[in-house]
Amino acid sequence: MSRPKPRKRATVHDIAAAAGVSRGTVSRVLNGGYVSAEARAAIEAAITEVGYVPNNAARALKMRRSQAVAFVALEPHSLFLDDPNIGSIMLGANAALSLADHQMVSLVVESARDTDRVARYLSGGFVDGAIVVSARARDPIIRVISDLALPAAFVGHPPDLSQNIPFVGIDNAGSARAITKRLLAGGRRRVGMIAAALDRDSGIDRLNGFRDALGPAFDEELVADVPLYDYASGVKGMRALLEREPAIDGVFAASDAVAAGALEALRDAGRSVPGDVGIVGFDDSTWAVRCQPQLSTVHQPASELGSWAAQLVLQQLRGEPAPVENKLLDTPIVWRDSA
Repeated sequence: MSRPKPRKRATVHDIAAAAGVSRGTVSRVLNGGYVSAEARAAIEAAITEVGYVPNNAARALKMRRSQAVAFVALEPHSLFLDDPNIGSIMLGANAALSLADHQMVSLVVESARDTDRVARYLSGGFVDGAIVVSARARDPIIRVISDLALPAAFVGHPPDLSQNIPFVGIDNAGSARAITKRLLAGGRRRVGMIAAALDRDSGIDRLNGFRDALGPAFDEELVADVPLYDYASGVKGMRALLEREPAIDGVFAASDAVAAGALEALRDAGRSVPGDVGIVGFDDSTWAVRCQPQLSTVHQPASELGSWAAQLVLQQLRGEPAPVENKLLDTPIVWRDSA
């Protein structure tokens, strides 16, 4: 039995014949130009009749545009499971790009090999722009994007970023300072921090905010430095703090996932929360409401961060100048039972 021949793709010629107009008139409608209301109505009816589907690949080639924007996450693969903020940022960015008829391409950079691969991809013209999350100081991906003059936006702001690339973020230092002061106001006297991701702006700024809140009472020994915003780092960091200071009665964890891990370590050590130890997190992610007790935390508007970053890239793709001032979103404290 012979297979049926594939249906021939409808063309501009077919639309013009069905509508009784010239090819040029059809092209003006397809490209957003002006034609009379009668001609537009006839052409739109003809498009439906012949089943015309635009050849976006050919159009992109002609315009030298891919209609795609890269979402570059400079994080280990495992953190996508432990840190729901990254997923929320990604979904917020995707929603904004989708409304503008752009595709989002997700690129995860975990190793030097990933860096080389992603650098080649960005250089190959496969995307029109890039949204970068969790960029670290002196990260080579930043240099690649700058050298390519690729329309880009950052979620967060690397400390050594000298390139004129816009960013959207939050006041990590101010938010950390505010929630630490709230914890201290509850009568906690020996307060430590599980400080994660000190190789990027968010981690450094949260530690600085914690230090500012404590002032002269800040004790370097009561800071446990852990690599990632993840559950395992919280367990490890809390055990380290308990070993250094058994009388610790308050903890600021650099993220909700870290705080959840700290809760496990405290339970294993026979400490009650908030009775013996008050603990606060950062993000107001799903971790915060899954924990028992639920976490006091800082609300980070992750989805809005992604959406704003996408809008910044789209703005540049439209030929509009980047804003002079970068955008900082509000981060209210959400107080629950853990402190």
